[in-house]
Amino acid sequence: MQYVTRFAPSPTGFLHAGNYRTAVFAYLFARHTNGTFVLRIEDTDKTRSEKKYEDNIIESLVWLGLEYDSMHRQSEWVEDHERVLRDFVSRDSAYVSKEKNRDGEDKEIIRFRNPNKEITFTDIVRGDITVDTTDLGDFVIGKSFTEPVFHLANVVDDSLQGVTHVIRGEDHISNTPRQMLIYQALGAHLPKYVHLPLVLAPDRSKLSKRKGARALLEYRDLGYLPEAILNYLSMLGWHPGTDEELFSKEQLIERFDLSQVQKSGAIYDETKLHWFNKEHLHLIPDETFKEEVKKHISAGFGEALEKSGRFDQVLPVIRERIGIFHELEEMEREGELGYFVFHPEYKKEGLLWHKNPDEAQTKKHLEKTAEYLSAVPENNWTYNTIKEGIWQYAEKEGRGDVLWPLRFALTGREKSPDPFEVAGILGKDEVISRIQTAISKLP
Repeated sequence: MQYVTRFAPSPTGFLHAGNYRTAVFAYLFARHTNGTFVLRIEDTDKTRSEKKYEDNIIESLVWLGLEYDSMHRQSEWVEDHERVLRDFVSRDSAYVSKEKNRDGEDKEIIRFRNPNKEITFTDIVRGDITVDTTDLGDFVIGKSFTEPVFHLANVVDDSLQGVTHVIRGEDHISNTPRQMLIYQALGAHLPKYVHLPLVLAPDRSKLSKRKGARALLEYRDLGYLPEAILNYLSMLGWHPGTDEELFSKEQLIERFDLSQVQKSGAIYDETKLHWFNKEHLHLIPDETFKEEVKKHISAGFGEALEKSGRFDQVLPVIRERIGIFHELEEMEREGELGYFVFHPEYKKEGLLWHKNPDEAQTKKHLEKTAEYLSAVPENNWTYNTIKEGIWQYAEKEGRGDVLWPLRFALTGREKSPDPFEVAGILGKDEVISRIQTAISKLP
């Protein structure tokens, strides 16, 4: 038997990342079992559904890498919904009820005739759940024969599309008894139910946009990797059984098992998401990383980096310092990368080590540093040889006294990568030139 799962969002707004966790679980289960993953746009709410939201859903799934095997719109099945409603009424499984609406006008609606019985269903996450349906009364399944409500349309669509596993949030558990009664009236095969733990905001309330959740594609625009988002969303309520956290899409498909879905709610933590993204940044190929960097720095700075011949050497520094690509824009704004291309501008006071702000001593240390580095062969200008050239002197005279002015002379900044690393990227001539400039600022 081939398993079929579905993701059935309503195109009435931009869905946040927590909403797509349901799609991730449905997709991973379908792929793990060689089943089918269906996208169904539930667009029967004509007053709120908009094409731009449908397009956004499709674009989000494509970006996340959740390819679907087929796509449908609920509006395509309206004739089937009407057929079922009329059939239910003809068989007395439902009836037309004349009731007054909010405006006091008479309105005909269709109510399901509740058999008032106790039903039990097995939830793969929570086990057996028993409900006495008497409390539900004769519930509404249609505002008219051409306007089915959620419960009726959902069941008919799932039945027609052969959905075997209904994977959704636990807030839908209360819908299940009504839908089971409709299934039974249809004479259709019941699916298996999988109610996932809720995705919660840090204050343990249900995650929402008001609680800080972003629409999924906002993460794309900030420079997050889809692989990192997919990995993080998969960990919200699922545990692989080990301490492992980092998985590729292929590994997730191989490892995913519904028996490992947890019952307790999962906290959505953007700090943790940032960590996932930083870890995945280390996994992407150099060329891919470089192309993404180019997208998030100005064209002028990118051209200057290329012209300097240092772009490829700077990439490991960037990879180590960012968590998302969007941070590159701030780094460029703050001048945290400019010293790899341009001579730094600074006042002489910046060269002085705060524990020993002696200008004469600082000048001496810079002169000695230049002397040692001048002796390093240009064809052997590497991190290790640069460090060896001055480390013994720095150990003798004081690391801060020697290395602080070197760092500042090369970058003009209080915080920067290791000065040996910066020197290795800049090249011997440029390093000696910048040290000489620093020496000239001191008496």
